[in-house]
Amino acid sequence: MRFNTALLHGEFGADGKTGATTTPIYQSSAFEQETAEKLENVFNGREPGFIYTRIGNPTIDAFERRISFLEGGTGAVACASGMSAATLALLNIVRSGEEIVSGSGIFGGTYSLFGCLEDLGIVTRYAGDNSARSFRENINEKTRAIYIETIGNPKLDVYDIKELAELAHSHGIPLIVDNTVTTPYLVKPLSLGADIVIHSTSKYINGSGNSIGGIIIDGGRFKWDFEKYPSLKPYKKFGNFTYLAKLRKTIFKDFGACMSPFNAYLSSLGLETMALRLDRLCSNALQLAKVLETHSKIKAVNYPGLESSEYHPVAAAQFGDKFGAILTIRVGSRENAFKLINDLKYAYNLSNIGDVRTLVIHPASTIYATNSPVEMERMGVYEDLIRISVGIEDLEDIIADFEQALDKLN
Repeated sequence: MRFNTALLHGEFGADGKTGATTTPIYQSSAFEQETAEKLENVFNGREPGFIYTRIGNPTIDAFERRISFLEGGTGAVACASGMSAATLALLNIVRSGEEIVSGSGIFGGTYSLFGCLEDLGIVTRYAGDNSARSFRENINEKTRAIYIETIGNPKLDVYDIKELAELAHSHGIPLIVDNTVTTPYLVKPLSLGADIVIHSTSKYINGSGNSIGGIIIDGGRFKWDFEKYPSLKPYKKFGNFTYLAKLRKTIFKDFGACMSPFNAYLSSLGLETMALRLDRLCSNALQLAKVLETHSKIKAVNYPGLESSEYHPVAAAQFGDKFGAILTIRVGSRENAFKLINDLKYAYNLSNIGDVRTLVIHPASTIYATNSPVEMERMGVYEDLIRISVGIEDLEDIIADFEQALDKLN
């Protein structure tokens, strides 16, 4: 089954009772069972069924199965947001006094999260660059996970997933990969050795900017050391589902960060056109990057699809001929960045990526406003930098819009 077919038919078909070809929205808080014995069995996992939407819901379950199938996982847990997915994925296995090693170009919200985890006694160490050596230098006996993004946002750094998976496994720890920016259409991290994949489904999976969500997918192949990860030990009877069983039965249930049925429905609809959208988005982004790279009023263009990018070789090896739909430009000053954004006619100035519309933002004054200059530089953020999330508009219109705005700069 090829990818577009899998988007429509993988772990999905018409409803057996009604023939409906879209997943019904089960907008119910709880689900009645015929007998007290049946409810007891469902509560204790002896029979399948739904109890309470905070724990599970048919609409959400259908979405989870579809994403797990696309990523090649054993199962998935959908969450209220991408941030809740990142939080729960880590807290499921990392405890106070333990550490994470992360790529430095991570999303600002995730960087902020790692700061919050420090208040819980969990330390994050940042690799200085994208080399395995840099990650290896930060691993110690307290390390419990390596965390990366397939393409950093907005640094746009790219990591060799297979190499980092081998490094992680040599130290008996899992590799967790945020696949939001690329989606399984460009790369399937689990097939390259990663152990856990997360997404902000609000972005390219949904595609229309109409709902927030996140998801955690487990590959089910990591061999957990229950001395190193004692909180998983009570769930080892679940075999390949150890991680997911512990996640769903404890921290996911107890934190209450569940996806809403309506958002699962909207995300399922968006999912079906994901590959079609990404074909156009990636093509537009590459062509726009090439045009802007030659413009006299732009100081630098960063896009892994450009041969001038230091990350192009590893990106080409992992993603083929598609490099995502995000690029950044530097225009010399904060004032120029603001003027350019204000003079654009089609691009929306807002804090999101992955929409069908072209979106722009000045990261330094918004998402990263509370970070220090050193932290911002580590994450690839500068005062004159603009992040562009390219949309599906006609390429000629996108280019013309940026050119007319650039022409107005001094």
